[in-house]
Amino acid sequence: MTPQPWMPGDGGEGGWGARRHAPATLRNREAIAAVLADWLPASGTVLEVASGSGEHAVHFAATFPHITWQPSDPDPAGLASIAAWRVEAGFANIAPPLMLDAAASDWPVDGADAILCINMVHISPWEATMGLFAGAARLLTAGAPLILYGPYLEAEIATAESNRAFDVSLRDRDPAWGLRGTAQVIAAAADAGLAFAERRAMPANNLMLLFRR
Repeated sequence: MTPQPWMPGDGGEGGWGARRHAPATLRNREAIAAVLADWLPASGTVLEVASGSGEHAVHFAATFPHITWQPSDPDPAGLASIAAWRVEAGFANIAPPLMLDAAASDWPVDGADAILCINMVHISPWEATMGLFAGAARLLTAGAPLILYGPYLEAEIATAESNRAFDVSLRDRDPAWGLRGTAQVIAAAADAGLAFAERRAMPANNLMLLFRR
């Protein structure tokens, strides 16, 4: 049985019980993993902020067996899904998911060797992104990476029609959501003490952005 497509904030049990399925994870996980291979440390703990369904955590734990994956999410449905996917996978290098609101000033984790955040910046209020940068500045050691993935607006590059339509649909769903400009994101990161290091163009008009503490 195929799980029902799901987006953060959606409820319902669906045919797979607690497990949720975000269709984009199947489309983008290999491309993201290829960049992570260049940007992540060889070992240590990666804190994934806003893990969503948990499907990425399972795939990356299999791809990078020498790294411990610490998934997190603020949504109870997301946490239940992550836990269910983790149990099914049975990988020793996936930690139990943490309830973590990126916008909060206090996170339930003391440190990480890298932080990964996929598709949160546009599906959350701007305060979550500001909190993400503040949290990364607290947790990461000098030179450690914060990695973002998702669709962004760039002043010097025409926005794809699909991204324009996606932006409208997000803002219709919640006026606090929507695609952010890379200049805005880079400036906010710099204010928190994070240096912008690299931009990678990704399939389907997405980007990966690398910051370092």
